[in-house]
Amino acid sequence: MTAVRDVLISGAGIAGPALAHWLHHHGVRATVVERSPRLRQGGYAVDLRGVALDVVERMGLLDQVIAHRTEIDAVDLVDARGRRLTGFSSSQSSQDGRSRELLRGDLVRLLHEPTTEYTEYLYGDSVAEVEQTPDRVHVAFERTGSREFDLVVGADGLHSRTRRLVFGPEEEHRRLLGGYIGIFTVPDSLGPDRRVRLFNLPGRGMGLYRTPRAEGTKALFLISSPQESGIDRLPPEEQKRFLRRTFTGIGWESDTVLAAMEDTPDFYFDSVTQIRMDTWSAGRVTLLGDAGYCPSPMSGQGSSLAVVGAYVLARELARHDDHNGALAAYERRMRPFVEGNQAIAGTGMGFLAPRTRWGIVARDLAVRAAPLLARSSGPGTRLSRAAEALDLDSP
Repeated sequence: MTAVRDVLISGAGIAGPALAHWLHHHGVRATVVERSPRLRQGGYAVDLRGVALDVVERMGLLDQVIAHRTEIDAVDLVDARGRRLTGFSSSQSSQDGRSRELLRGDLVRLLHEPTTEYTEYLYGDSVAEVEQTPDRVHVAFERTGSREFDLVVGADGLHSRTRRLVFGPEEEHRRLLGGYIGIFTVPDSLGPDRRVRLFNLPGRGMGLYRTPRAEGTKALFLISSPQESGIDRLPPEEQKRFLRRTFTGIGWESDTVLAAMEDTPDFYFDSVTQIRMDTWSAGRVTLLGDAGYCPSPMSGQGSSLAVVGAYVLARELARHDDHNGALAAYERRMRPFVEGNQAIAGTGMGFLAPRTRWGIVARDLAVRAAPLLARSSGPGTRLSRAAEALDLDSP
């Protein structure tokens, strides 16, 4: 066996550029293929927590991550007329200081820009076929012919094509966590500055927030659903019709936001889903981030798992003389960390979109208990423990 010298990364989101950075750090060439014709900008707010902050600090990016924070400082729960019922400040929900929130597009750009000096990016293309031999991986692209690599890494998200080509249909690995989520940008006039406002009816939630880091207000729709409906796999126009049927006339700013949805530049809709796999590697192909272990938006840890996973994978490739040992070590080190962070996602939909009126009342009463909330959000909580539960330097 020979050491890995060149790697194809499928996906230029968060995990892909982070891995390209660390591969270069260890002397490995990286090529990144991205189906979008350009780097994806915009997007919703994401968090980096715990050891993920240590990784971006080692990349020399921590100061920039802090400088690009969303500056959202409060969450208000409102009624059908937009009147505040209760809420909490961001300082209450992040007591230990080991969390930084920024827009996904800002994080992608910060990770991507330094890598362009030493990484080949193939935009507007994607992996069409993967054929493995004992020594190489033969990859056929949709547009740019075929090439060979020592290793292929699928970092292409929840609906990973790499995973489907090598590990089989998505349905074999996905686990619905009780709902669906839609996010898109609407005009500034609809949202409060530096605050999140959330309105609920049983099984439904609608939120608005605005940050100085971007133009426009982010609109959020949540639908509680114990069973899969398949709406996440339909075209965007069908998904928009579904949101109109579900939220028209419910109160607050719902109708105005739904009208603005028609012209939004960044409509996103998907299931609240985890990816659970027995193994992330098959021969000379492995998975990284959401492609292999999406924790769902309800965990708040998808970006952190992608960043930490990239660091660990590159480190193990550098420490081993063959890909088999490296991929086995990558999985051995990351799996407990991944499982711990996936485990915290189960209550997310229950908090953001309670299924009953009594559930909404109970949630609001819990939020009113501000001192208890503050204590429950400190360094001893499940989220904080899960975010810190990896020693980056352990063998």
